[in-house]
Amino acid sequence: MRKRIVAGNWKMNLDHREGARLAGEILGGLKNRVPQCEIVVMPSFTSLHAVGEALRGSCVSLGAQDLWHEESGAFTGEVSAGMISAAGCRYVLVGHSERRHILGEGRDLLSEKLRAALKGGLSPIYCVGELIEEREAGRAEETVSRQVEEVLGGLDAGGMSKVAIAYEPVWAIGTGRTATTGDASGMHGVIRDLLSKLFGRGTAGETPILYGGSVKPDNARALLSAGDIDGALVGGASLAGDSFLGIVFPT
Repeated sequence: MRKRIVAGNWKMNLDHREGARLAGEILGGLKNRVPQCEIVVMPSFTSLHAVGEALRGSCVSLGAQDLWHEESGAFTGEVSAGMISAAGCRYVLVGHSERRHILGEGRDLLSEKLRAALKGGLSPIYCVGELIEEREAGRAEETVSRQVEEVLGGLDAGGMSKVAIAYEPVWAIGTGRTATTGDASGMHGVIRDLLSKLFGRGTAGETPILYGGSVKPDNARALLSAGDIDGALVGGASLAGDSFLGIVFPT
């Protein structure tokens, strides 16, 4: 049975005090409850230590929002896999749409980052997704398939076994628009079929594929109960304990 993950990407929000407070709220809401998924929170780099301390010994995992692909050196402002791991992280995002489309990260850099994460003992959550122009032109599946193959292609089954994928239609991030359950489930099926061709059915069947794109408590149950959707990458709704827990425990 493949892993289910609900991950909160806090983006550039919350200082270390606010992050630790939110972590405490999440832990408080988990008392006497058993989640049916792995819970991950991803604060900014400056908050990793404080949030990690607040989560120490709990069932909630810590993740980072990005990394640099070199182990050390003259890379001002960047953070390595080793630094992230030393801060207590198990997970790291690679290829979030904001890194792709605002900061211009492309295939080669994302491939290097993902492999650096694996080498550093981290589990990457690799993000893919199409722009609204690509969907309206009928190229959504082509775009997502290309993003999967150009970065994950060439990994061996052992490396792929540590990777999760997040499908985030770019037009549904922070816009209030959400892909229909059919849209999301259909694209997840496309991704899993491609993984079968690249890595075999066994590895494809074990790879968690998350949905990200305006996931909220009121749509979480429908999305998370759909076929091939193994969890959620949550943005704005992860910035409050009650709304995040409403996705972890959808009603």
